[in-house]
Amino acid sequence: MSPPFRLAVVAGEASGDALGLRFLASLRERLGDRELIITGIGGEELIAAGMVPLFPQADIAVMGFGPVVARLPLLLRRMEDAARGLVAFAPDLLLTIDAPDFCLRVAKKVRARAPSVPIAHWVCPSVWAWRSGRARRMAPHVDRILALLPFEPEALERLHGPRTIYVGHPLIERLATLRPDEREAAIRADATAPVVLILPGSRRSEIRHMMPVFGEAVARIAAANPAARFLLPAVPHLRDEIAQAAAAWAVQPEIVVGEAEKLAAFRVARAALAASGTVTLELALAQVPTVAAYRGAGWEAAIARRLIKLPSVILPNLILGRSVVPEFIQDDATPEALSRHVLAALADGPERQRQLDGFAEVETIMKSAGASPAANAVEAALALVQVRPV
Repeated sequence: MSPPFRLAVVAGEASGDALGLRFLASLRERLGDRELIITGIGGEELIAAGMVPLFPQADIAVMGFGPVVARLPLLLRRMEDAARGLVAFAPDLLLTIDAPDFCLRVAKKVRARAPSVPIAHWVCPSVWAWRSGRARRMAPHVDRILALLPFEPEALERLHGPRTIYVGHPLIERLATLRPDEREAAIRADATAPVVLILPGSRRSEIRHMMPVFGEAVARIAAANPAARFLLPAVPHLRDEIAQAAAAWAVQPEIVVGEAEKLAAFRVARAALAASGTVTLELALAQVPTVAAYRGAGWEAAIARRLIKLPSVILPNLILGRSVVPEFIQDDATPEALSRHVLAALADGPERQRQLDGFAEVETIMKSAGASPAANAVEAALALVQVRPV
């Protein structure tokens, strides 16, 4: 009889919980009848899946400079609590998930106290975009990075980071939810009365900066195509703020709330105007031609210009190594520029086709790791410990 497999998981936020649950499901399948014992940090779903928590995830689930500073003493104490508890647990494998500012500090502490524990980190920190020195600093205490994006292994090798394996992106498992059925495809195909997605972001600061310029762009698009319909998917906790900001628009969008409504909007949309971020990859896989934009506070832009040394910040462009999604940053994100490019994306023509052809390439590249990112992540992690299930 094989001894139980002892897995430690550190997931600092809800997105990490979702990945952790997929990992556990695949790991249990891989281990067969071998018992799995789990401890660490995570949310209620991970606890329900069998993880014994070291302390509540809410203690460390903070975002933004101000909240982090306010809770810094607790965060530092919880880093120490996590490292001490994980070392005492003596895991066969430590999996840290996303939340790099917390997780990688815990990994460093564990490596110093228990050097033989294999450590894998799922979701590559964006060292390829900014603070590239983090890659080299991770190398001594992270054995494997499990990457969501296909260009990250090469980037980490160039930056002298830990060995990195592209395991695939969870969006690949959701392609069917992004693709239209026959009825929805007919709506998407109608260039005379197109559906236009408006995606101003999911943070309050993004809403504040993006809604005014998006509203003016929408007015210009509607003036050129009065039959156009505008759908604005909103996260529930920002629905009221978005509605208040949209009330000042000359042309009112239809605000839809929740993941199911958002996916339904994606399936009928002919084009999108979106704040730059992960949503641009979602739109590419949904085959929705997109114009991306970003506006922030002046001081944020000044810092970003100094730190980010990339020709593009749009994920489909980075995956392809060339620009297919037009992007407009800060002062370049004008209503005139945004509306002009959205109208070009709505029309049957070279601009729309160029994006669609590029998105087909993105899908091929993203699928290169295989159909199950979680199963790939499990195999890459287990390779560190040479598990042979019985």
